[in-house]
Amino acid sequence: MNVEVNNESGVEIDAHGLMRLSRFVMSSLRLHPECELSIKLVDEDTMARYHVEFLDLPGPTDVMSWPMDELRPGSDGDADEDLPLGHLGDIALCPTVAAAQGAKAGHGTWAELELLTVHGILHLLGYDHAEPAEKAEMWDVQGRLLEAWRAPGNRIEA
Repeated sequence: MNVEVNNESGVEIDAHGLMRLSRFVMSSLRLHPECELSIKLVDEDTMARYHVEFLDLPGPTDVMSWPMDELRPGSDGDADEDLPLGHLGDIALCPTVAAAQGAKAGHGTWAELELLTVHGILHLLGYDHAEPAEKAEMWDVQGRLLEAWRAPGNRIEA
C-alpha cells in the first residue's frame, strides 16, 4: 500500500507513524495491497481555506477527505487480485486543531491524529455520520480499528 505523507503544517509530526497507521487501516479493511493514499498536514490558514472552498464553512477544521476512485472495503473471502486497485483519495489534517481537540478530550495530539486519520480514511471509503445510524456504524468501525491498532503486537511496520 502506497501512503504518502506531506507535512506542510510547520508542526513536527511522526509521518512514518501516520503511514504505518494508514497501511494498517487499509489492510484491515481489505483494500488492494497496491492502492494509494495521500495525507497532507496543513496549518490552520490552509485548512480554513479548504473548509471554505470545499464545504463553504468558516474557520479551520480537523480533517477533510477527498475520495478519488470510490474504493470500498473488501471482504475476508476476497483474493488480493480481486480487490479493486486505485487511488483511495486525499486527506488533509490540521495538527494544531488536532492538538486542541486532543487536549480537550484528554488523550493528547497523537491519539487525536490517529483518530482523525482513521476517520478520514473511512470517509474516503464512503462512511458518513450525517444520520444517526450512519454515525453509529462509522463510530463503531472507527473504534474497532483504533482498538486493534493500539493493541500490543498488532501494528504493522512500513
